Amino acid sequence: MSDKMKQAKSRLLYSRQHKSEDTIINIKQAVIGGSSHMLIAGPCSVESREQLVTVASALKKANVPVLRGGVFKPRTSPYDFQGLGEEGLKIMKDVADEFGLVTISEIMSPTQIDTAARYIDIFQIGARNMQNFDLLKAVGQTKKPVLLKRGLSATLEEFMLAAEYILYQGNDQVMLIERGIRTFEKATRNTLDISAVPILKQETHLPVLVDVTHSTGRKDILLPCAKAALAAGADGIMIEVHPDPSIALSDSKQQVNIDEFDAFLKGLHQSGLFHS
Repeated sequence: MSDKMKQAKSRLLYSRQHKSEDTIINIKQAVIGGSSHMLIAGPCSVESREQLVTVASALKKANVPVLRGGVFKPRTSPYDFQGLGEEGLKIMKDVADEFGLVTISEIMSPTQIDTAARYIDIFQIGARNMQNFDLLKAVGQTKKPVLLKRGLSATLEEFMLAAEYILYQGNDQVMLIERGIRTFEKATRNTLDISAVPILKQETHLPVLVDVTHSTGRKDILLPCAKAALAAGADGIMIEVHPDPSIALSDSKQQVNIDEFDAFLKGLHQSGLFHS
């Protein structure tokens, strides 16, 4: 690598050249990064208070501190369920306060930031918005932690530079999450790029997580893929959990029920790879 390239790389805020030690993000009782692993779980979409209470109760019992749930849904079809919006945010906050959980939910537009910030702890930027630069700049101007998902066909360079947009605006609480990329393979919903984990850990100081639900779309291989992610160095895992996936308003085939979630978590602990 030439001196000019080294100098350019050292200026990138996400790079190990800029900051050699790992970034650790503390949100209430949740710690993301460092020596322990984080599990983020919850339904694809917030559908009702009863639904979310059932999931939150299971997370609390399992000592899982972060509850996810979609309220603004970027759907391929305009006729699919688009989320409950602010009503869903209110439900999330109410339930999270009741069970003492940290919340994460996706926002799709800068106009949603002020509303969402009143209710949730972590902004999620979804795969379809990874290069929504106005949105990246806007969340970068907040002090709220951001979980940035890799785009459907994004290279790792594009992914890291998307994070740079947030960091450049002054928000250093950024987490990266591999969620599978689009390839020719049809055996899984997307192709889980395990190699992204050690590369991102090597190239950046940011926490790196893996979404095993969206990357695989298959409940039967969630556990081995989660183990592989942890073995590769991931700081955490995201999984979708629903009380009754058969009636879910989105992603019904890939969400696990409570019993399946408990079995998944047991398998992680038994593997010796997961350290909470």
